[in-house]
Amino acid sequence: MTTADARQHFSAHGPPGTLLGAEPMRAYLVPGVRLPAHAWRIRYATTTATGDPTVVGGIVLVPPEPHANGPRPLIGYAIGTQGLADRAAPSWQLGRGIEYEASVIAAALRRGWAVTLTDYPGLGTPGNHPYVIGRALGPAVLDSIRAARQLDPARLDPAGPLAIFGYSEGGCAAGWALQLQPTYAPELVLAAGAVGAAPVDLETMVPATDGGLFAFLLFYGLIGLDSAYPELDILADLNPRGRRAVALFNRTHIIQAIALGAAMPRKRASAYTIRSPHARPDVIARMRENRLGQLRPSVPVLIGAGTRDQVIPFAQAVQLHRDWQHLGADVRLRRMPIREHITGGISFAPYAFRFLAGHLAGAV
Repeated sequence: MTTADARQHFSAHGPPGTLLGAEPMRAYLVPGVRLPAHAWRIRYATTTATGDPTVVGGIVLVPPEPHANGPRPLIGYAIGTQGLADRAAPSWQLGRGIEYEASVIAAALRRGWAVTLTDYPGLGTPGNHPYVIGRALGPAVLDSIRAARQLDPARLDPAGPLAIFGYSEGGCAAGWALQLQPTYAPELVLAAGAVGAAPVDLETMVPATDGGLFAFLLFYGLIGLDSAYPELDILADLNPRGRRAVALFNRTHIIQAIALGAAMPRKRASAYTIRSPHARPDVIARMRENRLGQLRPSVPVLIGAGTRDQVIPFAQAVQLHRDWQHLGADVRLRRMPIREHITGGISFAPYAFRFLAGHLAGAV
């Protein structure tokens, strides 16, 4: 899209963060059990990894009880890997009580916080999902906060305190939101952020994942790169077996993908390619553009990671902590002696929410 096209789009739909539509919905902890919140499904304007305009969905959740101590805090919640199919959109899953992070979301609501949660681009909206492409995910998180504040029935104070939380792919999204905020959304005055088990460096994640139990994530990653940067024509590097695998995984929820990945033969990525896309200079350049930690967050950040995480190597968190410290950020690293990645988010959330609560209280 040209600059002129982008201006025309924004004149029609508004700038990034513009609320384009909202409808009340019911959000469930599990089937038949409501989350303790009023809920709205939203659509809003945001930008792609290359700065072009796009539209995404999401959900805003607000506890029914009045907030006693000053304006109600709003959390930009970046959810972890959901999958690539449209039915993996968090707002769709919360509407049916099948969202695996619902208990963590409920814990935030019980603190009296409002939550705005992006579906991310390509989940429930046209196109494929730019999986773990931080330059696409970070803006979606920040723009969900902008959009939530425009939702009149939510009655959120436009000057209320803000924070950002995310784990796994959500950690990537949260980290990018935090480091993009000073330039992308300077009017959003954040109090703090929490980044759990983020895939920090896609380039080093490739050899760490290849041939293992979670090697299917390489297909997710290729689909994400292709979605964000179609000019790479990255899927042309796949052989027929690789193209079939991509077509299959592109229709999955993450739970299905894990099951399929476990059933697949333990083959290296080279068994699915004509040539290695990850060895191409243009692909490497795009992966490096999306390495988290090259920009400084302006607020305190808690990083959390499992020291024996079987999906995201602990070294990724150590590197992020080091990089942000080098840039002068106020950042702490919480080491968690766990090895199971998915439930690690449940372990990280209490530390993260206490950290955020302390800074949110000081922001009132």
